[in-house]
Amino acid sequence: MPTMQAITSENRLLAKLPRKDLEHFLARCEQVDLAFAEELGAPGMPIEHVYFPTGSFISLVMVIDDHSRLEVGLIGCEGMLGTPLMFGIQVASFYAVVQGAGSALRMNTVTFARELEHSTALHIRLQGYAYVLKNQFARMAACTRFHVVKQRLARLLLMTQDRARADHFHLTHEAMAYMLGVRRVGITKAATALHRQGLISYSRGDITILDRNGLEAASCECYSAERSMYEHVLG
Repeated sequence: MPTMQAITSENRLLAKLPRKDLEHFLARCEQVDLAFAEELGAPGMPIEHVYFPTGSFISLVMVIDDHSRLEVGLIGCEGMLGTPLMFGIQVASFYAVVQGAGSALRMNTVTFARELEHSTALHIRLQGYAYVLKNQFARMAACTRFHVVKQRLARLLLMTQDRARADHFHLTHEAMAYMLGVRRVGITKAATALHRQGLISYSRGDITILDRNGLEAASCECYSAERSMYEHVLG
């Protein structure tokens, strides 16, 4: 079982639970390692587990016309996968695909339902997160419609850095293209522009953030708005 210290440092959503509630919750979790591109859910399929990433991150993907894909949400150490269960919905709405391999806490849905009944603090905190995630969905939709690829790519890289908790991570042009719903050539052009500004370096999918402040300036306002929303609701 993960230690209290590990959870406090690795999953922000659980970290602020009262100690007694957190210990009770952790005792009923299992630690798992998620593999890159592993599929954790699909539209219309029953939700069998909830996941709290500790060293991984997960893309929520909408598929249109059986082939066009667009990322609508990104979940890492700040959140959880399985929020529909908070509202009595037991089937998934999106594809959930591991975008960053690593560790996570997992709990089956029956046990999770019992934990929600056991801890009012847990219930309230996860309701707050569900609200934040819904806001992320709406903002990503607006961002896709109104902001240029370079701004959106900067936002994606900042979000990924936050969840990877490192300046260096692996993300191919192909993966970024499908996450943003644009052609690969558009990603190449935007990444080249960010590279020429000295904000990032990249080679064969290995990306290093060189100037985070500059990257935030290059991003659209969606990134800072999402962070502000999280801090306001969840602290």
